[in-house]
Amino acid sequence: MFRPRAAALPETISCVCGISGTCGKRPFPADLSCKRDSCGGGPVFAGVTLAGMTYPSQPPIDTSVPHSARVWNYWLGGKDNYPVDREAGEQFLATFPGIAQEARAARAFLMRAVRYLTEEAGVRQFLDIGTGLPTADNTHEVAQTMRPDARIVYVDNDPLVLTHARALLTSTEEGYTDYLHAGLEEPEEILAAARERLDFDEPVGLIIIGVLAHVADYGRAKDIVRTLLEALPSDSHLVLSDGTHSHQANVEAQEDYNESGAVAYNLRSKEEIAGFFEGVELVDPGLTTVTRWRCEDTEFGTPPEVDGYGGVGRKA
Repeated sequence: MFRPRAAALPETISCVCGISGTCGKRPFPADLSCKRDSCGGGPVFAGVTLAGMTYPSQPPIDTSVPHSARVWNYWLGGKDNYPVDREAGEQFLATFPGIAQEARAARAFLMRAVRYLTEEAGVRQFLDIGTGLPTADNTHEVAQTMRPDARIVYVDNDPLVLTHARALLTSTEEGYTDYLHAGLEEPEEILAAARERLDFDEPVGLIIIGVLAHVADYGRAKDIVRTLLEALPSDSHLVLSDGTHSHQANVEAQEDYNESGAVAYNLRSKEEIAGFFEGVELVDPGLTTVTRWRCEDTEFGTPPEVDGYGGVGRKA
């Protein structure tokens, strides 16, 4: 059950195996780390404490193979990446130069979708799964510009993203942000934890940008989306995009990347991406290349298509 939190920063951080800053029935002070193995596993919240906070235990950052969040960060011009990520990013660009534009387009799509949900759909809660490394105009920054009372829970399983969670936990006084260290393939655990931070009696904006392709089995990927959506109330919205295999150069570059030892990214067809929206009503203009979702023409004409599709769907 959802429990509103006080505006003041808490003195504890949270593990989802406990309640309100406790691990089981034992107090969980802010100067201790929550050990996943000692708490029975499961995703762990970083909490909103900014000063003197000790993050939950986490696996070491593997810099021997590229990681999609760090490569994506490199394409977006960020600095939170390692030589192995930059090398993989450059190799991808050499085969498919359009990938950098696609990364920027997907980010811009997310910003427009969040603005739509806050300004037009009246959504003030967001569950952003696969958030990636912090950059400009993160979900909470966009949402809280329009709705200062917006509440956002970020979810990712990259240890480097966890170390940067502080940058995602800057909220307006009226609003709220939190970070959950968990993987996309743990939908039930994500939902159980999110219920402690979001009010599931009110609409939620479920954001899944560029990460479902890491789930190789298409049926399993659809089940994950279905599980998440079924738990959310009416008037919740799904914001989703992923890469497609429309361009052969993109396919070849992706195949090379998948052989690098990184977690594979499986490009899908537009029709397969449309399948993730089963059970929800697509908002106009429907499923489009991410550059053209509610994006006005510029002096240079209609935005070009990219090898990625996305849309926003409303749950009745």
